[in-house]
Amino acid sequence: MTYTNEHKLLSSVQNERVKLWASLLEKKHRDRQRLFIIEGIHLVKEAITAGADIEAIVYDADKGLPKEIVELQSKTASFTEWFKATSNVMAKCTGTDSAPPIFAVMGKLKTNDEALYKPNSLVVVLDGVRDPGNVGTIIRSADAVGADAVLLGKGCVDLYNPKTVRSTMGSLFHLPIVEGELKPYIERAKQQDIQIVGTSLQATQHCYAYNWKQGSWLVMGSESDGLSAEIETLVNQTVIIPMKGQSESLNVAMATTVLLYEALRQREF
Repeated sequence: MTYTNEHKLLSSVQNERVKLWASLLEKKHRDRQRLFIIEGIHLVKEAITAGADIEAIVYDADKGLPKEIVELQSKTASFTEWFKATSNVMAKCTGTDSAPPIFAVMGKLKTNDEALYKPNSLVVVLDGVRDPGNVGTIIRSADAVGADAVLLGKGCVDLYNPKTVRSTMGSLFHLPIVEGELKPYIERAKQQDIQIVGTSLQATQHCYAYNWKQGSWLVMGSESDGLSAEIETLVNQTVIIPMKGQSESLNVAMATTVLLYEALRQREF
């Protein structure tokens, strides 16, 4: 166990380690280093509890190590390094004027594609959803209903974008999240009789009539463009969310959550 008074102080934004961490605010550097940053007590706590690959934990030297994290120090791996840092270093690495009291440098998550193909799997598939808040919220909703996985296609916002990570509220540590070309994954799912479900204003079946107890992959596109033409041709079930009021539509995160909770209701209640 590493004790608080042994943690090295980082005081200069010119420190090579600090410059590396600050570079992780950009996708190209996250991809190159296979690292990303999580911010705040809740996310760091979730990462430690999940046994995630944490390279370093850094906290504000003036505020001290948060008590919630002190209690979890012994649960971190032996290779996790601990640092305290000045406020300017904290701000540099998190890209914010009001820096969090703690952040962690993580290795990118390891995922198992086979989680997608569990019997009667419930998987959320995102096609070109670019808003980080929406993607993070969808991952959080998928976690909440006990979905088997989330699959992010090309054109989606980077899973490790700081805004996406914050929006997941730690759910990215709770279920497999796979990134890749959607077509081969969907084609394999169809070979296993998994239903590929999309939403459509022209659908004749509302979402409460569809049988969500069967293996179902819910495919959602961006609010502006919908599903790409290639993915739309692979959908073999379409549903519509009924609306009683005058709103034309729900945003993609809200619509996905409504559909996932209907799946949960049918499967569990």
